[in-house]
Amino acid sequence: MTNQTEHDDGVGHPPKPALIRDADGHAAILLIESLIHGLVARSLISGEDAVEIIGTASEVNDELAQETDLPAITAQQAHTLLSDIAASLSIELPDRADRPR
Repeated sequence: MTNQTEHDDGVGHPPKPALIRDADGHAAILLIESLIHGLVARSLISGEDAVEIIGTASEVNDELAQETDLPAITAQQAHTLLSDIAASLSIELPDRADRPR
């Protein structure tokens, strides 16, 4: 019998990458994303500001990955999550071509 990894499906397929493997992390991401959307919806911060804040978090993540022993896969997964949240907020932003200059 072959050894199976913790995430092996038992059929010999490699484990599928998961961006969030724990319930606490998953709940935290959902809560923060919902909070940001709520702040934008209530005009407490602009959509542009929210996207900028997320961009800053992504930059900090990238710097930490370079300056610490943060595993590359962890940094990449965090980057992907932050990019996805920024993209979900960007959908709600008016098209830049339509904005007054």
